[in-house]
Amino acid sequence: MKSRLGLLVCCAALLSSCGGSDKSTGSAPEIAVMEVKTTTAHLTNSYPATIKGKQDVEIRPMVSGFITRLHVDEGAVVKKGQTLFTIDQVQYKAAVETAQAAVKTAEAALKTQQLTTENNRELNKRGIVSDYQLSTSENQLAQAEATLAQAKATLTNARRNLEYTEVASPSDGIVGEIPYRIGSLVSASMATPLTTVADNSEMFAYFSMPERQLLKMIQEGGSTKEILADMPNVNLQLIDGTIYADSGRVETISGVIDPTTGSVSMRAKFPNPHNLLRSNSTGDVVFPNILTDIILVPQSATTEIQDKKFVFVLQPDNTVKNTEIQIYKLNDGTHYYVTGGLKAGDKIVVEGVQAIHDGQAITPITPADKENAYQQALKDQREGNIQTAFN
Repeated sequence: MKSRLGLLVCCAALLSSCGGSDKSTGSAPEIAVMEVKTTTAHLTNSYPATIKGKQDVEIRPMVSGFITRLHVDEGAVVKKGQTLFTIDQVQYKAAVETAQAAVKTAEAALKTQQLTTENNRELNKRGIVSDYQLSTSENQLAQAEATLAQAKATLTNARRNLEYTEVASPSDGIVGEIPYRIGSLVSASMATPLTTVADNSEMFAYFSMPERQLLKMIQEGGSTKEILADMPNVNLQLIDGTIYADSGRVETISGVIDPTTGSVSMRAKFPNPHNLLRSNSTGDVVFPNILTDIILVPQSATTEIQDKKFVFVLQPDNTVKNTEIQIYKLNDGTHYYVTGGLKAGDKIVVEGVQAIHDGQAITPITPADKENAYQQALKDQREGNIQTAFN
């Protein structure tokens, strides 16, 4: 118990030596400082996104009837042209047969009328049939031709309706929810589709960027086409925090600013070869943000006054000057990226900044020296070297 108390007393003594002058000697306290250097920082900007398939196609019937067969289930991967549903075909097959019969009847009537008209033309030349009778016969021929054309059109429509009983997928994709099952009566006018086929071969991530950032891009890049061309590849952070394997590209920028949010809508496209991404899922579109020739300082080395950041800069006479710095809006949680107020080669205080003041004289040492002295003091305490532990 006594050894623990002694250790605490010694640590307190060491900490107190960081601020103020050494009262026993009157010398300036030893304070750790570091020389700042420029570096390259790899930051990111993230924007919440909603993920949609390349196209989500609602599957609706073109004819009415009862569903007699389901060819797929929910979540199935389908190809373009693959049959999804079959609607009762009995009445549509009957309509085709009726139309075929009507065509044959019209063809026979047309052939009969063609023979009659040809005969009347010959008789008219001999003066046996009047011009009026010939004209009547020719009109009847035209009527027979029109009847045949109408019958063929009806047959074509009947065959198309029969084809519509086999509801096929218009594209490759994944089948969504199927609210209608075998025996359900469906029609083209119903509000809810039979299902939805999501083409997920490529995915679109829709997100919004603040107007201020877009304005900066326009000022730097020019036209929308130039901005899109200069944009780097973006990443997609999934809902579980992982980064999607394939990068994407921003393809579109809306021409309208949303007045309620002050932001502009954008769309990025991502490949989806393994169908990992699904429509209506969420994530974050991540933009790389590379800062060159930037100075990195520990957050613990700064103080804050009225939302402004300050550091103590070592002067040639070993006094410190409280100096305001400008920092980048993003940080990594432990450092600030300084955009102004410091230059490479400056030395700043990195410990005990709350215990010193502007203009104070210090004895600068490196953080490594400070750590070594601290570890040596702890060692001396453990070994019972009390005199050297307190030096």
